[in-house]
Amino acid sequence: ECPEEQVQASQAAQARAGSRALCPPVPTHFFLPQAAVSMCDRAFGSGKAKELSMGGRCRGSWYERFLQPCLAELLGSALFIFIGCLSVIENGTDTGLLQPALAHGLALGLLIATLGNISGGHFNPAVSLAATLIGGLNLVMLLPYWISQLCGGLIGAALAKAVSPEERFWNASGAAFVTVQESGQVVGAVVAEFILTTLLALAVCMGALNQKTQGPLAPFSIGFAVTVDILAGGAVSGACMNPARAFGPAVVANHWDFHWIYWSGPLLASLLVGMLIRLFIGDGKTRLILKGR
Repeated sequence: ECPEEQVQASQAAQARAGSRALCPPVPTHFFLPQAAVSMCDRAFGSGKAKELSMGGRCRGSWYERFLQPCLAELLGSALFIFIGCLSVIENGTDTGLLQPALAHGLALGLLIATLGNISGGHFNPAVSLAATLIGGLNLVMLLPYWISQLCGGLIGAALAKAVSPEERFWNASGAAFVTVQESGQVVGAVVAEFILTTLLALAVCMGALNQKTQGPLAPFSIGFAVTVDILAGGAVSGACMNPARAFGPAVVANHWDFHWIYWSGPLLASLLVGMLIRLFIGDGKTRLILKGR
């Protein structure tokens, strides 16, 4: 455990500085009350970094600080994409977009609430990029998170194929994104993915990471954002918003037509959200400019 005097000194130093530590913690803990959060010095790479403690207890092992968050991202991505793919494969003709919209949104909210205190509950490379840009994820963890999320996507899509009747699986193209059928739809699809992912990334970064606006309902507001996005944009681009959600089914079903759309749109949106928060709408600890005296 962190010595009490170390915790108090760290909190006092942060309050005087009015800014976050140079090296933010590896995972982002969405749902801890502020009283339970303190900072401890930990070895990180070649130096030391400030790290969140859990109710005064530092995460003491390499496993808990590095490997466990990646395993949580792997598990969460696999479960999310399994449920998402299955909802598309088994979708009845009378429900339209409603069934996959509810399944994706509810599953994401539940998984964030369940695993968020371990890894931050990203399950999405675009979300991890946005979190990194605003200081919510250490840069050295970005690539491991991406690998974990993509592997989780493969596992989830493969499991969805394993439990689905073959005819239904192929009728749904393995839950791969097939909304864009011709080049004339590309611009609209890219713009749609960009805007839809912007809403999702804002819900994550402002609702869960930005100190001024974060709240305990973040998991569910993020899930609602996914549901709203699918209902609004599902007919335009498929409303992917998540490269891992596109990658897993593309591999399993071997469907790569216009696959790049589901990387470019979400990742560009993450860059925009990171810039907006860093420059304009983030709290005083996050903004790089326009700081009050």
